[in-house]
Order: sequence, then structure tokens, then C-alpha cells
Amino acid sequence: MMMGPRRLPRRGGGPSLCGMNPRRIAHHLLGLVILLAFLWMGDALARALRLPLPGSVAGMLMLAGTLRLRWIPERAVQPAAELLIRNMALLFVPAGVGVMAYAGLLRREWLPIAAAAAASTVAVLLVVGWMQQRLERDG
Repeated sequence: MMMGPRRLPRRGGGPSLCGMNPRRIAHHLLGLVILLAFLWMGDALARALRLPLPGSVAGMLMLAGTLRLRWIPERAVQPAAELLIRNMALLFVPAGVGVMAYAGLLRREWLPIAAAAAASTVAVLLVVGWMQQRLERDG
């Protein structure tokens, strides 16, 4: 008696691209294109206006603004954003390689790096705390 091919059980909790239908893949790709478009627009804007912030941050602010104004529906970018967040660990590999490549420089300049890390941590905590209070008050 001939049996069909056995299917192996899927591992992991989230959906994989292999298990999705073409429509869902297209939806993920559309979201990725939108995210990349904002990255590139932010980079172009930061270069053109010589802004003192990275283009990726400018693009993220532009994306947040368009989502807030509902010019782009959240559901258009949500699947791609969730896919990137689920695989975020892979995005840290280049940074880790850079740290290893510049170990000597880091050893020489540890004090300014530590001061900048501490100051930026405090700044992030203050901004996030302020935003949380504001959202709870407005909510």
C-alpha cells in the first residue's frame, strides 16, 4: 500500500514563510517594502537636511507620524514588523562582530563610551516614563 509523504511537525511558535499561502507572503512583502521605503526616505531626508540624527531614526519618526495620522493603516506593516521583531537576534550579529573587531579601541576609550551609555540609558528611561504617564493620562 502506497503512502503519501510524511509531514514533519513544525517547530517553533510562530508562523513560518514556508507554511503561508501566497497572499500572506505578499502581505508580509508589502509591509517590508513600506518599512524599507521609510528607512530610505529617512536616510535621504537626514542627508539632504544634514540632520544630527541617523536616517533610520528620521525614517522611524516619519513612519510613526504617518501611522499616528492613519495615512497608512497599521495592519499594512504589522506582519512584517512582527516578523522582524521575532528574528531580531539575527540583527545583532553585525554589531557583535564590530565590537570584536574594535576591541582595542573600546579598551582605550572605555570611559567616554560608558558615560555615553549611562547618559543615554537615563535619557531613555526619562522619555519612556514621561510618555507612559502621558498615555495613561490621555487614555
